[in-house]
Amino acid sequence: MKLNKVNVEVKQEVKVDGRTNNTGRPVNKKSARQVRLAKQALYSKLNKQFVSGKKFKINNGDTNTYAYTAGDNNGGDGYISNGITHVCNINYVGRTKATGYTFVMGRKLNITINLKNVKFI
Repeated sequence: MKLNKVNVEVKQEVKVDGRTNNTGRPVNKKSARQVRLAKQALYSKLNKQFVSGKKFKINNGDTNTYAYTAGDNNGGDGYISNGITHVCNINYVGRTKATGYTFVMGRKLNITINLKNVKFI
């Protein structure tokens, strides 16, 4: 009795949907890690919008819109303007706050803008 030889080609399976490193488990959005990551993503988004010069309002009922303009020396000492005039100088921009100063009637006033309370347009 004589047997015929058969060549078998093995092809590698390729995922069609392109997912990589998927454990197959659903993500618990209420876990402390996911809450922390969501906050970090939000703060990063707010900071990018502020630094890029996107217009914003400080109070809900306020009709004035403001925009930040970065300074020449690598983002230091920028300023906020309302489109017509210079409103205040900004000397520090953090993740969630920007601090600055302005002069009113010869007195220096310190200003802190909380980026979490700002509404971008």
